Amino acid sequence: MTISSTDINGLAIDSQSLNNLRLQAKQAPDQALKAVAKQFESVFMNMMLKSMRDATPQDGMFDSEQTKMFTGMLDQQLVQSMASRGIGLADIMVKQLSNQSGGSPANSTTQPQTNMKALPSAYNADVQQTFIDNMRTPATQASLSTGVPAQLILGQAALESGWGKREITMADGSASYNLFGIKAGPDWKGKVAQVTTTEYHNGVASKQVQNFRAYGSYAESFQDYANLLRSNPRYSGVVGQENAKSFAKGLQQAGYATDPHYADKLAGVISSINARA
Repeated sequence: MTISSTDINGLAIDSQSLNNLRLQAKQAPDQALKAVAKQFESVFMNMMLKSMRDATPQDGMFDSEQTKMFTGMLDQQLVQSMASRGIGLADIMVKQLSNQSGGSPANSTTQPQTNMKALPSAYNADVQQTFIDNMRTPATQASLSTGVPAQLILGQAALESGWGKREITMADGSASYNLFGIKAGPDWKGKVAQVTTTEYHNGVASKQVQNFRAYGSYAESFQDYANLLRSNPRYSGVVGQENAKSFAKGLQQAGYATDPHYADKLAGVISSINARA
């Protein structure tokens, strides 16, 4: 089986695509490894470029949501152009994963035994570390104003946004910068992103359309989150909390989320962040 460039461009990091890739790997493990390595290289370049854009001031007189949208489209084209040539990362991944799985180098006449389980793990580890590095500064600032350790705040941002992969977007696809899933009530005067979410009532899940707050930057998102904890009496037992499990349990008891397993999920994410500290 031959995996074409079209297949490579069409790969997506989700369970269905990974399952398809596992099936392909049984017939052509070396080609499957090269294909997914190229995909990870493309994802890495996209995250790198996005981080550079986020670090660049975007509040000039000629900046608007439209210019941000077209800049994003241009960035996608740039990433595709770079990915077609490659930057060498994919080759390194192929060599390392082939060696880890006990196979021969990729250019050997013997086909390497592709370690498919290592691929999503390596991708997730990279995504999580990138998220932590990018959000560490605003999380630290929110920590100073709430007394909650930065890693606990980072953990909640990571859980709510899926480490930045499930970030709430506006109707035109642009970023809302809402990392904490804070909803827009009648008192909210800023921009709003309307999203279909899963809510739990008496333990039963249902889909609902909800309005969420939208910000101009991730820093504003962390600042608004800190203001929410300080100003809302419901979270008085959370402010100043330093223990991860107590922090997570306090948020759930205060009604931050309707998911009955929210506290356990949050504590697990915080534990993952602490392991990287």
